[in-house]
Amino acid sequence: MDHAHILQTFTPTATSHQLAEYRARGGYTALDKTLRTLQPVEVTKIVTESGLQGRGGAAFPVGRKWAVMKYDGQPHYLVANADEGEPGTFKDRWILENNPHQLLESMLIASYALAVRNCFVYIRGEFDLPYRRLAGAVEEAYQAGYFGKHVLGSDFACDIAVIRGAGAYVAGEASGLLSSVEGKMAYPRNRPPRLTVRGLYQRPTVVNNVETLSNVAWIVNNGAEAHVKLGTKKSPGTRLFSVSGHINKPGVYEVELGYPWASFLDNECGGVLNGAKLKGVIPGGVSSKVLTGEDILKLRMDQPEMVEAGSTLGSGGTIVFAEGTCMVRLLQVILRFYHHESCGQCTPCRDGMGWMHRIIDRIVAGKGRPEDIPLLYKISKANDGTTICGMGDAAGYATVGIIDKFRSEFDYYIEHGRSLYDGNLECRSSS
Repeated sequence: MDHAHILQTFTPTATSHQLAEYRARGGYTALDKTLRTLQPVEVTKIVTESGLQGRGGAAFPVGRKWAVMKYDGQPHYLVANADEGEPGTFKDRWILENNPHQLLESMLIASYALAVRNCFVYIRGEFDLPYRRLAGAVEEAYQAGYFGKHVLGSDFACDIAVIRGAGAYVAGEASGLLSSVEGKMAYPRNRPPRLTVRGLYQRPTVVNNVETLSNVAWIVNNGAEAHVKLGTKKSPGTRLFSVSGHINKPGVYEVELGYPWASFLDNECGGVLNGAKLKGVIPGGVSSKVLTGEDILKLRMDQPEMVEAGSTLGSGGTIVFAEGTCMVRLLQVILRFYHHESCGQCTPCRDGMGWMHRIIDRIVAGKGRPEDIPLLYKISKANDGTTICGMGDAAGYATVGIIDKFRSEFDYYIEHGRSLYDGNLECRSSS
């Protein structure tokens, strides 16, 4: 068993979220190093050379996003996306609860690099303990002189505000998030222009995920080369994976990219509950396509490899399913979520989500029709690329992914009016 790929660099304690303990772990030394020895463009260069990719789902190169920002003397903004609403994903919550100062230090370094005077954390409204831990960390950081004017005695000044959302999944989309920060409905915006050109208050804005930003302090302290040495050539570094479902050891794991899924699920996560056979895995939150157990056990935790297999690492929300799970009712749960969370701005999403939800409800009620499956494919295709944000696409990916891999279960349900697994607790409708 290769434990080199499972990092043991930080163990949370009852006080690990506090400033004193963070300093004891070397906290804020990267900020001090940045302000004393680096120019803003040098920080962006280090992040670019590290190969750091976004950890919120898109895996976009962070340095490339930062490099778009132009130094025009006008306000620039940085926003940490802590609106973690993707089902199956809870790794950002873990950071906020156990190590919020690493996020704050990294945001200060990023703000310095991007000429940002005011930065924001937009946090999911349902997060209570994460919000209180983060708010406490912000207060400690201000008292210690890390925020405000003349940070650590330098000419650099930066303030931060923590803004709570109101429970909208679509606010996790970057432009919808900025609309919410501005006090508007969290409606996503048409692009172009990109947010790095015209974002918050129509000024250049970088929006990065919590985990993405939290890597910055470590990279600055250890150098770009140290980050490149971790992981694979096309997926450098480590990632946090939040594992749930039919698994013996659910939780959050920091994994070096390139580690085999089979080793991770069996050795670190303890295997499938009750020794059952692995049926399938949603690897990166419900917006990523499901893979069968046979498929995923051949793969590594590597973004290009996952894309080639028809899925993605997404937001790192790994949901494990044991043999006996009814995939028809699983899709019902997923489509109920998407229908509920559609903001209603775009007709294909607003109407398409409800249509798909009603179809799957009818199938689960035992009244499915043979034409329902082709219709779900047709609606998914109609939603793909026709909505302002990616929610319509994501619901279609989830739907098509599950039907493609488990079509026989849907055909059986429609023909017999019941699940192939009726009697199994995992297959009972949650309606």
